[in-house]
Amino acid sequence: MMAKEVRFGILGLGRGRKAAQTAIQTAGANLVCVCDLQEEKVKVTAQELDCDWTTSYDQMLARDDVDAIGVYTSSGTHADFANQAIAVGKHVFVTKPMDIDLDKCDRLIEAAKRANLVLAVDFIRRYRKTDHQVRQAVVDGLIGNIILGDLRMKWYRSQSYYDGGWPPGWRSRSSTEGGSAANQGVHSIDQLQWFMGDVKTVQGRCGTFNHEIETEDCSVGILTFESGAFGMIQTTTCSYPSLGTTLQINGSKGTITMDKSGAIELMIEGQEEATIDQVEFETDFPENIIEDMVGAIIDGQPIMVSGEEGRKSVAIFTAIYESSRTGSIVQL
Repeated sequence: MMAKEVRFGILGLGRGRKAAQTAIQTAGANLVCVCDLQEEKVKVTAQELDCDWTTSYDQMLARDDVDAIGVYTSSGTHADFANQAIAVGKHVFVTKPMDIDLDKCDRLIEAAKRANLVLAVDFIRRYRKTDHQVRQAVVDGLIGNIILGDLRMKWYRSQSYYDGGWPPGWRSRSSTEGGSAANQGVHSIDQLQWFMGDVKTVQGRCGTFNHEIETEDCSVGILTFESGAFGMIQTTTCSYPSLGTTLQINGSKGTITMDKSGAIELMIEGQEEATIDQVEFETDFPENIIEDMVGAIIDGQPIMVSGEEGRKSVAIFTAIYESSRTGSIVQL
């Protein structure tokens, strides 16, 4: 008999705190346990959310009353922790990016397939109405044949941002975190490839200009999509003041612009009153990763961002890094 609820454990209470809160508010979900290295933080969170707590991931994995694990740790640890969950029969989802190592992503995807378990990546923008409208506008050809996708992420991060966190300095290390493309930029990279389709080639340059870190703080990527369209990616944490993120898609008959506030402007040739709200789209999709996991595990619904889909953004930013390192165009 199919379970009527999914029992969740959440690892990492930085970004994971929001997922834990969502779990207690979502029909069909039951938050059983939270886990974090910082004992005081995890105890307070567990008390607030009325669930169990532990500082030991192994202890949470060993519980028979946990069906699915959410991994919200440093980026370079996502696949490792997720693989541990798969190995003991737990469904699993990870925060963005899927990981910073493409080979680890591939091994995780295969492990989940062999175990017949749900694997997902929590890209929160995939659950927004406006993003579905933008994608549908592109798919429906409202702006004609797609020519160019232009992503500009110009943020500011101080040295203290990289030196802080828990454990201190994890954001500055290449083993635990990517740079501006892999960390801050990956949400928008995911949007760009979701809107415009699969990427064929990547040429990139990156460097470290304004911080004492092992990763890059500025990257540029030139993409060719399978459709033949071009793409441009700029990401940096050196922009003072922070100018936010803009994403623009140019077609033969119009343009879609998403500004730094998330507002959408739709311009179509011959339609002076065009707005994104005129776009009809499928509205029956989950509101968040917890609802998504519940639907996938209980009802067999397709997950919003599967392992295969989450891998795509990792392939793009790792190709930017590889191209910068080798000077070659990378084929995906």
